[in-house]
Amino acid sequence: MNDLQRLGRYDRTRSYAWNYEHVPDLVEMPVREVSGDWQFCDRPVPSPLGISAGPLLNGKWCLYYAGLGFDVLTYKTVRSREHVCHPLPNLQPVANGQLTGSESEVQTSDRMQGSWAVSFGMPSQDPQVWRRDVEQTRARLSSEKLLSVSVVGTIQDGWSIAELAEDYACCARWAIESGADAVETNFSCPNVTTCDGQLYLSPEDSKQVAERVRSTIGSVPYILKIGHIPSREAAMALLEAVGHVVDALALTNSIATMVRDSQQRLMYGSQKRGICGAAIRETSIAQIRMMRELITERNLPLHLVGVGGISSAEHLRAYLAAGAQMCHLATAPMVNPEVGLDIRNDFQCGPR
Repeated sequence: MNDLQRLGRYDRTRSYAWNYEHVPDLVEMPVREVSGDWQFCDRPVPSPLGISAGPLLNGKWCLYYAGLGFDVLTYKTVRSREHVCHPLPNLQPVANGQLTGSESEVQTSDRMQGSWAVSFGMPSQDPQVWRRDVEQTRARLSSEKLLSVSVVGTIQDGWSIAELAEDYACCARWAIESGADAVETNFSCPNVTTCDGQLYLSPEDSKQVAERVRSTIGSVPYILKIGHIPSREAAMALLEAVGHVVDALALTNSIATMVRDSQQRLMYGSQKRGICGAAIRETSIAQIRMMRELITERNLPLHLVGVGGISSAEHLRAYLAAGAQMCHLATAPMVNPEVGLDIRNDFQCGPR
């Protein structure tokens, strides 16, 4: 039995709650060093490889992937109150093909080909649970690993943007108090219908929330996660709003579109879902390149974290060449937990 056959992974046929409780056993695998000077928000790390929030449901999942070649672990998005997950299917494979952001819908696939529609809705444990778990996780991680915690505000009826900002800041403060090395605010989740799901498309609101979070966490590294940017002008507006507030932007969270099943019915109540994985890679690399150009033009002190469709050393090199300092994976390691080890081995060997 080879390593891939024996390594556990997220079971997309089962519920989020089941996967939260059924974490694969830790494994000891040889992890190749990656030469070079790598940094995450000016903090040294052993490699440019990290994990996005999606696969890391709790501390045990963080520790599992920390042993499989990933050096920045992003704890899955938490809230100021318990929040349940959307019903199954949470991960629906879709047909391959590079998305541009202009698509109105995608077709489902009967097998995983590298891309899927994601429908979790940013579930969260009660703060008492996740705060204790973050603290225990940081204590168990080696000192060279960095633990970033993704947070989101939970909008309530009648709330102003100031109240939403306060909720984001509350979660960020709790994360830092629990030992997080960095905080990521999720401003992009197409799987919810409230304003927090697409906050990055409103520059002034983004600025207000980001400034409130920054005033709360001080100099702790602060990453803002965003989705697909529709234009260069929209990108510039966002950079002008938050470029001097946050330390890094992580992109691209996903590309949102509707999903049609094999019976030609629209899924998820005809609402959009975020497409993640291979289908968004080229568009995400292009967004990294555009952002790097704009950041350089404006001389902004911003790092970029490349996210979207990375499953090989070639993909990693493409993101780094486009201007990313770090790359975070989600879909590929959920399908193949060994992918981080493979990328490290191939990256050291150089381009083929």
